[in-house]
Amino acid sequence: MIEHTKKLVEDKFTTLGGYEHNAEVIYGDTDSVMVQFGVSTVEDAMKLGREAAEYISGTFIKPIKLEFEKVYFPYLLISKKRYAGLYWTNPEKFDKMDTKGIETVRRDNCLLVKNLVTECLHKILVDRDVPGAVQYVKNTISDLLMNRVDLSLLVITKGLTKTGEDYAVKAAHVELAERMRKRDAATAPTVGDRVPYVIIKAAKGQAYEKSEDPIYVLDNNIPIDPQYYLENQISKPLLRIFEPILKNASRELLHGSHTRAVSISTPSNSGIMKFAKKQLTCLGCKAVISGPNQTLCSHCKGREAELYYKTVANVSDLEMLFGKLWTQCQECQGSLHQDVLCTSRDCPIFYRRRKAQKDMAEARVQLDRWDF
Repeated sequence: MIEHTKKLVEDKFTTLGGYEHNAEVIYGDTDSVMVQFGVSTVEDAMKLGREAAEYISGTFIKPIKLEFEKVYFPYLLISKKRYAGLYWTNPEKFDKMDTKGIETVRRDNCLLVKNLVTECLHKILVDRDVPGAVQYVKNTISDLLMNRVDLSLLVITKGLTKTGEDYAVKAAHVELAERMRKRDAATAPTVGDRVPYVIIKAAKGQAYEKSEDPIYVLDNNIPIDPQYYLENQISKPLLRIFEPILKNASRELLHGSHTRAVSISTPSNSGIMKFAKKQLTCLGCKAVISGPNQTLCSHCKGREAELYYKTVANVSDLEMLFGKLWTQCQECQGSLHQDVLCTSRDCPIFYRRRKAQKDMAEARVQLDRWDF
């Protein structure tokens, strides 16, 4: 059907209605074809599409019929069965942004990739703002390298379908499940569960050796490996979208000043940090302090009111955030009058709630240091 339709399009619709059109079949499968008529408006494309469907159906054996379905404008064709575009069924307003085969609908990437690709496509297709999409990518990469991205956006989940011995090659989620089983067999994932994990910073090793439980990472402040996420999660989806648009997409997006600054958090309970002793620091300038005053150094003495207000405001903001996340989990659970029992580690809100709880506890420790 595709070859038949292609020949009819080239022979008939290049000069449909007395106008010259660059009509060609740009995509086709077993039950549909996509034709580019070369017109400038959605209304003209719909008119030609209906006429083409009616003409081509007249050449088929009844009851076989080709029907006009939709118009994509603008349309980003990456490869076969990989595309994105605005879906139109009437010329007044598009119905939705339709995607297929790209990371907005796939589950084998972290949530950061899905959000980043979705926002870039919205800026390119809806807002028609390619420079804005490029700047958004640069800001996101900078936040990732500077450790400003929420951990819930970096969690990758994969199903554990077999035991570790049954896998032909080592996989990150399988190796993590084995390590978690050695730590605590009662809470370790079993066959049939989805295993969430993040890739942590390590001196050396493959990805399967650097996978770690997100809760363990939160509790011990273990640093994430931003280069892994940049090279193995973000770069390929971005290049698929931007290579048809930018002349040198890799150099524009993945290299430059926004990639030069990197911040790595200090682990609290691993390696040499197990032997480190913490010292109190000034709540104003972070200088090490000692003596009877355990709150401010001599240089920040005159700023008590300002710094105390900031500490109280920080605790209040974290309490509000935790309350919102707790209520959201209660609504998901179906009751606002019971404790949250959810332990779904495939949900980003679970990790955000856990992180907010940890940050709130640390902020309260800082508040308790004030003694008036």
